[in-house]
Amino acid sequence: MRRRNTLYWTCQLGGWLFWGLALMFFAFIFNNKTNDVLYPRIAITIFFGVLCTHLLREMIVRLKLRPPITARNWWLHVLTILGAILLFNLANSTAVEWLRLYEPATKVSVNTRFIFNLIFDSPLIIVWASIYYIWHYIDLGSVNEIQRVKLQSLVKELELKTIKSHINPHFIFNALNSIRALVDENPARARTAITELSNILRSSMQMEKAETITLEKELDIVKDYLALEQIRFEDRLQVAYEIDEDTLDQAVPPMMLQTLVENAIKHGISKEKNGGLVRIISDNRGNRHVLIVENTGNIQQNVLPIKNTANATSSGGFGLDSTQHRLQLMYGEKASFQIKNADTNLVRAEISLPVVATPVPQ
Repeated sequence: MRRRNTLYWTCQLGGWLFWGLALMFFAFIFNNKTNDVLYPRIAITIFFGVLCTHLLREMIVRLKLRPPITARNWWLHVLTILGAILLFNLANSTAVEWLRLYEPATKVSVNTRFIFNLIFDSPLIIVWASIYYIWHYIDLGSVNEIQRVKLQSLVKELELKTIKSHINPHFIFNALNSIRALVDENPARARTAITELSNILRSSMQMEKAETITLEKELDIVKDYLALEQIRFEDRLQVAYEIDEDTLDQAVPPMMLQTLVENAIKHGISKEKNGGLVRIISDNRGNRHVLIVENTGNIQQNVLPIKNTANATSSGGFGLDSTQHRLQLMYGEKASFQIKNADTNLVRAEISLPVVATPVPQ
């Protein structure tokens, strides 16, 4: 507030002093002379200009006439500005007469001087009011833009937190189902699986506050998850990794790769009588980091209609929908996601992210 007041008085005094200097400059240039009443009259005009425009500002503030101007109170704006114009010219004319700041040979009546001032000096108040309103419209636009950006940031943050809160329970329930299948068949392995799940949960809790993690950490979670699923599927689940070591320090959204792997098993391997293969590929292609999850199976066009994030409309499940949504929130048009039939019995889910120059902290 104090800074704004300082700025206001700097502009107020600076503007009127500049106008006074301009008057003296033009009087000297065009008349090549000055008289004894010129400087005092300019000083009086500056004084009453500062006083009347400041009163105009106070009236605008008190009457709540700052922008935006509404259709209901436009007449009040006009009356307030007209009042400032009349006060400015009346005070100026009266002061000149009272202080005798005129040449006797060219003296005119107060009424005539007031009319002349009204004609020639009124634009000063109109210009001041115009500058004042334009300034506040620009300031209002800047404030609204800042608030809009803050609101968008808050909405994105809340949406990301909501997505994360759904991802973890979704993963937990699927993992628990895998462990439950082991309890009667192989209690020892079930205990080991519980330990593996504990490690996964611990890692996911530590990553809850992180927007991105390294691919290496994400792969650790995926490998633990697949180890649990291999217990349930046994020989029906085969896993292959094709990971470029240069991509291990690249940033990826936490639990995103795991979500795609989970989707591959749920909608692919579990639907196949003889099971199948899940292949995870990570590669740098130019300035893009490409993550691919391939699985045995086939997409029915009415089940998983996922396309590129730029024109996607819906998905067949929360996992894919959350993947698409997170990419849109975090990367916008810089990332893409698609899932399609790569062959007659092969589904490919592919994420393309911008390459991060600076590695994510370990």
